[in-house]
Amino acid sequence: MNGLLILIPIALFLGLLGLVAFLWSLRSGQFDDLDGAAVRILEDDEGPGPERPRPERPRDRPARHG
Repeated sequence: MNGLLILIPIALFLGLLGLVAFLWSLRSGQFDDLDGAAVRILEDDEGPGPERPRPERPRDRPARHG
């Protein structure tokens, strides 16, 4: 019973905190353009970039035995 006296106010506080965070995100415009990011990822605005030289890997070099 004593545990409920602590857990219920904590749960109510966390629920209220989540509600406040959700309302803040609504008012700040976080949910204004939900489809924009989904379409933006499909658009190809950039052409292919310049080719970078590949670093030489140790297995590509001939073995040197002294």
